[in-house]
Amino acid sequence: MLIDLNADLGEGAGSDAELVPLVTSANVCCGLHAGGPAEIARTLGLAHKHGVAIGAHPGYADREHFGRRELALGNQELVALCVYQLGALYAMAAALGLRVSYVKPHGALYHQACRDRHVADLFIIAAAQLELPVVGLPGSELEAVCRDRTTFVPEGFADRRYRPDGTLVPRDDPDPFVTNPTEAVKQVEWLIADRGVRTVCVHGDNPDAVAFTRAVRDALLARGFTLKSFA
Repeated sequence: MLIDLNADLGEGAGSDAELVPLVTSANVCCGLHAGGPAEIARTLGLAHKHGVAIGAHPGYADREHFGRRELALGNQELVALCVYQLGALYAMAAALGLRVSYVKPHGALYHQACRDRHVADLFIIAAAQLELPVVGLPGSELEAVCRDRTTFVPEGFADRRYRPDGTLVPRDDPDPFVTNPTEAVKQVEWLIADRGVRTVCVHGDNPDAVAFTRAVRDALLARGFTLKSFA
């Protein structure tokens, strides 16, 4: 009955101070798809204050589309993009006496790495250099390339709908989001029982993220779950 509750933070959405106390892991934006040094520093400080685990959340340098547009980068370019972002977060965390415990790709990079073996392999080159556990969809290409290279942590989403094959409903499809906390908790229970997830995500850029996360957290605790970071 242990589960980690994570959120994508440091993206300048304005609700980090309220969200951090509700979660157990913070996926901290590395400053390219959104946010910046000031947001990163604030979020790291909040995570430290509330005893929340810190993860790196690198994405494409595409602020116009919030890192949610798939890009086709060369091999060296993609590895360098990821290493650069991980290094930046590592340095900022170290300056505050903190530790980065895992990495989770953001947006389009996440979905490409979960679907495309080649992108997954390039991403793992960066993650494995720093010996970071990797968060991603269970049964994905990202999980497959982690074997014998680094630890993989299966993740589910409380606020996104799923297709029958276990992939997420695209954001531009009709009704891609779960907004009812009761429905979200039922989905979390399914994800744990049938998909083996160890961490569940809520998106920090959702306008109703604070109320939704609080309701999901309270419902999970009421059902006997213990919220604890996997890291």
